[in-house]
Amino acid sequence: MPISLLFVTLELELDCHLYGKSLTVTDTDIAFSKVKTLGKKEITFDEFDRLLHEVSPKFAKDHKLRDNEDAFNMMLQVIASGGPSLAGTTGVSKTGGVERMTDHAHYTGSHKERFDDTGKGKGLEGRTSSQPNHGYVGNYKGAGTYDKTHN
Repeated sequence: MPISLLFVTLELELDCHLYGKSLTVTDTDIAFSKVKTLGKKEITFDEFDRLLHEVSPKFAKDHKLRDNEDAFNMMLQVIASGGPSLAGTTGVSKTGGVERMTDHAHYTGSHKERFDDTGKGKGLEGRTSSQPNHGYVGNYKGAGTYDKTHN
């Protein structure tokens, strides 16, 4: 699965708190540009591994580590243990509003045609008029309805 620059920045900065005085967002952007395939906006996991190796010297400087390999391993441990954070995200609604909006029985009028008998949505078929679009002139929707006595 490809990894985008936005994901790398958010993962390193917000979730894992790996940035410091030496390792900054700019350093990550530069390293991302170095390791990505030309013309792509995402990187593979192997390229992400190379990105971490690229920024490990600055991480080592921030954490006063002597070896870049130690810094790389420490970054991997922090990333693996952290995972995505749910802080600041929208939770599931505990009110009945969502339940009412997702219950097809509450829709009336033309909107009830958007669902089949089981309550499953019909998709585009339920939202569009299926009138034939051919006839005397473009977009004429009443082909064959002209009174035959006017011929």
